[in-house]
Amino acid sequence: MNKLSAYDIVRNPVVTEKSTMASEHNQVVFDVAIDASKTEIKAAVEQLFSVKVKAVNTLVRKGKVKRFRGKIGTRNDVKKAIVTLVDGQSIDISTGL
Repeated sequence: MNKLSAYDIVRNPVVTEKSTMASEHNQVVFDVAIDASKTEIKAAVEQLFSVKVKAVNTLVRKGKVKRFRGKIGTRNDVKKAIVTLVDGQSIDISTGL
């Protein structure tokens, strides 16, 4: 996997109250490509951040139905990955890549 495809898989970190609480348990939350598998996500995170990944859990947040000027539209689905790191490893998402 080259670095460009790793950036296509891992889109951006999720910074919410719940994700910062998860960081206390050695977990990091990312938005990922909707068609990415757990093994692809694991390989991309290990390559980009030079860390060892213990486990990857994924979930798909369905897009909301919204109205704009009377027209009905749907937001895109978003896939989130909760990446658990091996003890002693950490990712500082505030510094960027």
